[in-house]
Amino acid sequence: MMISTIAQEKKRVKLPPLENGDRLTRPEFEQRYQAMTHIKKAELIEGVVYMASPVRVASHGTPHAHIITWLGVYCSATPGVNLADNATVRLDSDNEPQPDALLRKEERGKSSISEDDYIEGAPELIVEIAASSAAYDLGHKLNVYRRNEVQEYIVWQVHDRRIDWFKWKEGAYVRLEPDSEGILKSEVFPGLWLGVKPLLEGNLKAVLAILQSGLETAEHQINDKDKGSRSFDFRSL
Repeated sequence: MMISTIAQEKKRVKLPPLENGDRLTRPEFEQRYQAMTHIKKAELIEGVVYMASPVRVASHGTPHAHIITWLGVYCSATPGVNLADNATVRLDSDNEPQPDALLRKEERGKSSISEDDYIEGAPELIVEIAASSAAYDLGHKLNVYRRNEVQEYIVWQVHDRRIDWFKWKEGAYVRLEPDSEGILKSEVFPGLWLGVKPLLEGNLKAVLAILQSGLETAEHQINDKDKGSRSFDFRSL
């Protein structure tokens, strides 16, 4: 037993470091990532390793926090929905992303939680915060999510002041268009409404007020009438 433990420790120590651009299998990626405990975010996209740069406040930290708040409020009012922040997702043999945020259906969804506490399969909604349209979130990663049938994919391009909300349809992603009031509405999660202009302006109070309106719709109430859903009114804050 002691010899086996020593051998395993030597094998772990000899692992090459995880580097940007490495081409690895998913097991190799997981092994190196787990061994480098100081790394907070790394992804395997089409067999290539991508590692995050230091996080700036205005271009990522604050937008990320606003998205998590928006989704967290929806999740708190919608039983049967699971929210995850920066959780690793095992999509397929060449892809293991770590999305900024995701929503998944706990029942009748396409994803599950593995015994070692990872998400396996495609969540219904993924959100990524991108610096601009040049980011790989709108390139390789978009194609990966489309191929794995992630039903809705939101990319917030902070520098370009643009939000794209894609819906999977017949093997392709099509952009959802905002209504006449500038509100984007999920077709997968009833009542998940997003005010584009308030979000881009950093007006979180208005974002939550619009979400509250979505939570009060008949679609959301009917969907959750037997699940003990709760409503939160943020418009009076």
